[in-house]
Amino acid sequence: MINKAIIEKYDQPLPRYTSYPPANYFKTDFTADDYKKGIIASNAKEPQAISLYLHIPFCPKLCLYCGCTTLITKKEELIESYIDAIKQEIKMVSQLIDLTRPVTQIHWGGGTPNALSTNQIGSIMALIHKTFKIGKTTEIAIECNPAYLTTGYVNELMDMGFNRISLGIQDFNDDILKNVHRDPSKLPVEELTALIRSHHAGVNFDFIYGLPGQTVSSFKDTIAQALTIRPDRLVTFSYAHVPWVKPHQIPLEKLGLPNAADKLSMYEAAHDVITQTSDYQPIGLDHYAIPSDPLSIAINSHMLHRNFQGYCTRETTGQVYAFGMSAISQLNRMYAQNTKNTTEYISLINKGEFPIERGYNLSPEEHITGEVITELMCNNYLNWEKLAHRLNTSENEIKTITDYRPEKMQTFIDDGLLIVTDEALTITEAGRFTIRNIVATLDTKLNSGNKRFSKSI
Repeated sequence: MINKAIIEKYDQPLPRYTSYPPANYFKTDFTADDYKKGIIASNAKEPQAISLYLHIPFCPKLCLYCGCTTLITKKEELIESYIDAIKQEIKMVSQLIDLTRPVTQIHWGGGTPNALSTNQIGSIMALIHKTFKIGKTTEIAIECNPAYLTTGYVNELMDMGFNRISLGIQDFNDDILKNVHRDPSKLPVEELTALIRSHHAGVNFDFIYGLPGQTVSSFKDTIAQALTIRPDRLVTFSYAHVPWVKPHQIPLEKLGLPNAADKLSMYEAAHDVITQTSDYQPIGLDHYAIPSDPLSIAINSHMLHRNFQGYCTRETTGQVYAFGMSAISQLNRMYAQNTKNTTEYISLINKGEFPIERGYNLSPEEHITGEVITELMCNNYLNWEKLAHRLNTSENEIKTITDYRPEKMQTFIDDGLLIVTDEALTITEAGRFTIRNIVATLDTKLNSGNKRFSKSI
């Protein structure tokens, strides 16, 4: 059971720490030349593996909960121009990359990647296979809205080499989907899952809690239904209400959003039904995986990692080279984000210019802080000696950079959320739900500027 008193005590606005520093620290004076230098420098940095991310912003309709960078259009001329631009950007970036480096991850995100035709996707995949070193074990994943998936479409994706599909189901209740302007799955999800598995591919289910019309009981039923289908991975995302960033979310307030207590109860109900009635391994705060999944194996050996593409293993993670409007590249010491304007993105690419809008060069201290936070966020554990060895530095240097002092963490120790020894930090099962609060004590930048964040839990 989740201790609600603990949750209430620590529920405060904090970064999500899916990257460090968070994206709201990126600077607009970061230039295309900075990005080019970063790509060249990345060839000599670790990890040597390459991760490719492709952002497809197009959606046939706008889901009101959406926090992604999207474009609602069916204009084929615009979509074709965008596809040509992505292919050109791939060529531009690949000229600066050591192409003997292996590609371990390819991820298509959005938007709705399957808003494209399979011919359009296939033309980009053909270029990637022609350009980069793709292996038999490379994970090639795509996020899909099941409302637009057919048997033929899935079969064609598999023929291109895709081996993992994430299905954005969000909820099995059609009335709740209607509230947020999302269409239900075209095929029964059981049938869709069986089809994907027939190709020996992995399947993920994504759900959102905190939407209008959802109740604790209804969301628990949705998760119970998912468990009967048994995806390889299951995710329960907390709806982030940020109308100051996404004004289209405002109508959801009129429908009535669940309050914080109900939202917590939804999370608790989902967590309990997953962990108490199945053998799924919790991954981070909101992911779950079957025992044989690489993520489960990785977390049990403290080898789980995370980048902008999501959770991965230390063996498969790569420096992320991202393509498309708003896409964020995540290199060893650099973040670089493309313009969020689709027309501008296409125009700059057609001129042979990198479409960089903002970015960030990490200092050595920020790089180390990010590694510390990522290690704890992913593995609920940090061994100072092992991390120092991996980062080629000393334990004392890491502790100094993060201003680590056990007394700063005393409240977590007293509440049974954290175990501190000379060798390591271990986050307890109860502490997993306050992990953002725990790692925030190691973030020396947190109170250095006027940044706005969603609540930690």
